Amino acid sequence: MDVLIWIIAATVLDSLVGLVGIFSLWMKEDAIRKLSIYLMAFSAGALLGGAFFHLLPEALAKTAVINVAEYIVLGFIVFQLMETYLHWHLCKECDVHPYSYMMTIGDGLHNIVDGLVIAASFLVSVPFGILTTVMIIVHEVPQEMGIFGTIVHGGQKPRTAILYSFIAQTTCILGGIGGYFLSQSSNAFAGFLIPFAAGGFLYIVATDLVPEMHKSEGWERMKTFAVYIVGLAMMVALKLYVGGA
Repeated sequence: MDVLIWIIAATVLDSLVGLVGIFSLWMKEDAIRKLSIYLMAFSAGALLGGAFFHLLPEALAKTAVINVAEYIVLGFIVFQLMETYLHWHLCKECDVHPYSYMMTIGDGLHNIVDGLVIAASFLVSVPFGILTTVMIIVHEVPQEMGIFGTIVHGGQKPRTAILYSFIAQTTCILGGIGGYFLSQSSNAFAGFLIPFAAGGFLYIVATDLVPEMHKSEGWERMKTFAVYIVGLAMMVALKLYVGGA
């Protein structure tokens, strides 16, 4: 039950990301960009380390190797489909109201899966779950700003856009609670959820975060790479000194 409390607390905290549009109203775009590149680099290293040093060993201890491989690929593909959907709607010109509703629904489905990932991480260990929650939030902040900006650009008032974003973000709580109870009722589901989360981690790192790091040039690129290594090293240290406790 302690793990469930952690999952609920983490997903509630993640839900607050839906309010990030408030800050984007007065923060300068250049300041957001400079901060986000370092956060993304750290998140990339931490998510990569989380997948290989925490989720995969735990998955292999619960599930056959061939099934682990299948679930990793499935997680990768599901995250790819969700992002493809969101990007399509970010770029497509639609009528104001249908567009706003579709953005909210798509983001809500995405956040249910984020909740499942958070649940899977806490099933490995509480420290790993906490770090995973932080990394997911870091990854989602610029995404939620983009969704907020797109809804406003589509004709909605800023307050309405913030409300839509927050409602969509709260579905993360449903995903987290659902993932916990399904894992408790079925060991097979836990054996599926953990490698599925690893596949999602690998997709985010490979297609979202690392490409953003590559946009930096010169000394800036070296600094982002150093932050990336720090994130990876933190996950290695967590495995060595905390383990699965």
